[in-house]
Amino acid sequence: MQNTLLVYDGSFDGFLCAIFYVYEYKIVAPKIIKISRHQEQLFSKTVTIVTEKQKADRVWKSVQTKCGNRGASQLYYAFLSEIESIEDTILEVVKYAFKSAKPVLQDFANTYVLEVSKTAKKVSREKHRMEAFVRFRLTKDQVYFANIEPDFNVLPLIEKHFRKRYADQQWIIYDLKRNYGLFYNLNTVEIIVLELSKDVTTNTTSEFFTDTELEFQQLWKDYFKSTNIKSRKNLKLHNQHVPKRYWKYLSEKQPY
Repeated sequence: MQNTLLVYDGSFDGFLCAIFYVYEYKIVAPKIIKISRHQEQLFSKTVTIVTEKQKADRVWKSVQTKCGNRGASQLYYAFLSEIESIEDTILEVVKYAFKSAKPVLQDFANTYVLEVSKTAKKVSREKHRMEAFVRFRLTKDQVYFANIEPDFNVLPLIEKHFRKRYADQQWIIYDLKRNYGLFYNLNTVEIIVLELSKDVTTNTTSEFFTDTELEFQQLWKDYFKSTNIKSRKNLKLHNQHVPKRYWKYLSEKQPY
């Protein structure tokens, strides 16, 4: 049976429009893939999905009705994982939910439901870790800047936390891996794309950041060093709570 490749723009609305297309045209063997991963295949029909807000909203409302708000959130979290073929996994769960008379997101006997649940939990853990480990530096423009490189696309999930916590400060959280960020201007949060220098993660010069900020970072490093008593070290426990891949975000972990 010939597959139908549904190529979408990578956005969640675009993905929902692909689901709409599956039902509108009764596609039997669909494979949903974002345009950045698309490669022509000889024995597949390719359809380019046009993102339409109205269609996306219709699908999302139906998903919320069948899966509940919590179940719908699980699907969204799983989508943000960006793992290969997650779109097809979510589509299978949506199909199952639409056919079932009862909620399905707790039916872990279903392979697709189980996969979505596991993936959503991984994304949720990454969200909470980013909320805990993000460290801001004050730029000369008086905007607090933090760069991150999360395993999953959690920027949409951490916006609310930082907007509430730092409501009286302008800030930017930038995902270097995905090359986009959030800019809070004291009123709204905007999605931005910047051209950053390659050494932005390690730059400690006064070219970008205020002298006060650099002094504070050095004081924090000194404090961390003075309290890091060898006899009380438990590296295994430390790495469990502060995994090494997050050290790059912490001032106290940077070289002296």
